[in-house]
Amino acid sequence: MPSRLNPYLNFRGQAREALDFYRSVFGGEYTVTTFGEFGETPPGVEGDQVMHGQLETSMGFTLMISDVPSSMDLTPGDNITVSLSGDDVDALRGYWERLSEGGTVTFPLEKQMWGDEYGQCQDRFGIPWMVNIAGS
Repeated sequence: MPSRLNPYLNFRGQAREALDFYRSVFGGEYTVTTFGEFGETPPGVEGDQVMHGQLETSMGFTLMISDVPSSMDLTPGDNITVSLSGDDVDALRGYWERLSEGGTVTFPLEKQMWGDEYGQCQDRFGIPWMVNIAGS
């Protein structure tokens, strides 16, 4: 699978509504994984809220969306992150190292309950990034 670079939008309990809206704008199909599907939910999150939603369009657009727990900051207008994902372990780890250097690691790149390596950081310019390495 080639690596992807795409926007990741965050909401507070409106992720499904947003997915429906963006599908009406761009077309395509989406998939949703809820917090409840992974068992215990974080504080301030209902089990049916979206842990990860992904809209794929016929034009090749990919939009990722999630609900953010109330225990985490969310400011409309600043609720977008850039996501890098794929299965090229060396390339994605290299991007992670360079993006996080001189920035702030907010969630270390490490193995997650869904089986991938995942991490979050802000680069030295304050841009938030997520890196997900599939099945590593």
